[in-house]
Amino acid sequence: MAAAQLTSVTCSVPAFEGLKSSTTSYKVSSVVVSSPFRRTLTLKSTRGLVVKSATTVAPKYTSLKPLGDRVLVKIKAAEEKSAGGILLPSTAQTKPQAGEVVAIGEGRTIGEKKVDIGVKTGTPVLYSKYSGTEVEFNGSNHLILKEDDIVGILETDDVKDLQPLNDRVLIKVEEAEETTAGGLLLTQASKEKPSIGTVIAVGPGPLNEEGVRTGVPLHPGNTVLYSKYAGNDFKGTDGSEYIALRASDVMAVLS
Repeated sequence: MAAAQLTSVTCSVPAFEGLKSSTTSYKVSSVVVSSPFRRTLTLKSTRGLVVKSATTVAPKYTSLKPLGDRVLVKIKAAEEKSAGGILLPSTAQTKPQAGEVVAIGEGRTIGEKKVDIGVKTGTPVLYSKYSGTEVEFNGSNHLILKEDDIVGILETDDVKDLQPLNDRVLIKVEEAEETTAGGLLLTQASKEKPSIGTVIAVGPGPLNEEGVRTGVPLHPGNTVLYSKYAGNDFKGTDGSEYIALRASDVMAVLS
């Protein structure tokens, strides 16, 4: 019968001048297979393979100016502890969705009107989870993203104080049912994700073809039904669930 033995090796890729791939190391295991016929197949070790998700800007570049309607956001560090004080491993840390605007583009032109960026440098913001391009600049992690990918301005540590931008609305999610219609207690895994909530705040609305904000057809206090898999989920300091989504993802007002 053949036997296999795994040993650990690494591979590497060279760095680049200027903009270069930032790095995360991955181990590649070597395989040794032996058989009764004394034949052995071995994958030889090489130097470390290094792959990095962010783009690193070399120290010789001291300024980064976004173009058009893009903004540069310095990413807030991920939480390293749970609310109960338990130290979280890197794999369990929530990907940050908050940061501070450190540079802005010149805006964009709609029709014949020039529209400036709606946030200023120094503004603390929340942004969509999978938006933008990560950049390591001046030793810190940043994100270059479109202004429209910014969900809202948050000047406190509680998401209920979020000021939505553009056509987005902030909704406090209705709590999931704890029991079935027949009175059976539901486990956390079997609770249906709610798609009903109360509007907490609304943005100024999208821009029309003339560059004018048109507002949204919703108001704080409205109870609404929204698309189940839209938007960005957040948890408030009191444990309540919130969601920030586009007004077009709200399907109906309940009364």
